[in-house]
Amino acid sequence: MMETIFNKMPNFSNSSKSKLATCHKDLQTLFNYVIESFDCTIICGHRGEAEQNEAYHKGYSTVKYPNSKHNSSPSNAVDAVPYPIEWENTARMKFFVGYVLGVARVLKNNGIIESEIISGLDWDGDTFLKDHTFQDHPHFQIKQ
Repeated sequence: MMETIFNKMPNFSNSSKSKLATCHKDLQTLFNYVIESFDCTIICGHRGEAEQNEAYHKGYSTVKYPNSKHNSSPSNAVDAVPYPIEWENTARMKFFVGYVLGVARVLKNNGIIESEIISGLDWDGDTFLKDHTFQDHPHFQIKQ
């Protein structure tokens, strides 16, 4: 019985897989590593004009189309959260962000991905979260 528990790894739903497939190869690689040990879901990869402008009008983004990293093809941004989703649990969201960024750094340092990854909690990648007024917990992007 214990063997079944420890051999059970999380995996992406078909919806998460299709959203992740719209993203830059480094983001795909990163989240395929993350899902091996941290259950999560992909909320958004590429966004078209209507989706981006809707996100802007709802306050989920600070930019209109075509100025988001989500608007490129492949997308240079992905929104991902721990599963099951608990939007109000910001401590868990921040823990997840730290985990993802740690995995990203290991992958980059080992030549598995080429890009540096930053999060919507730390837009400039300086590890100081208090200097950012817009905090987007689910957002991860290629630093450019």
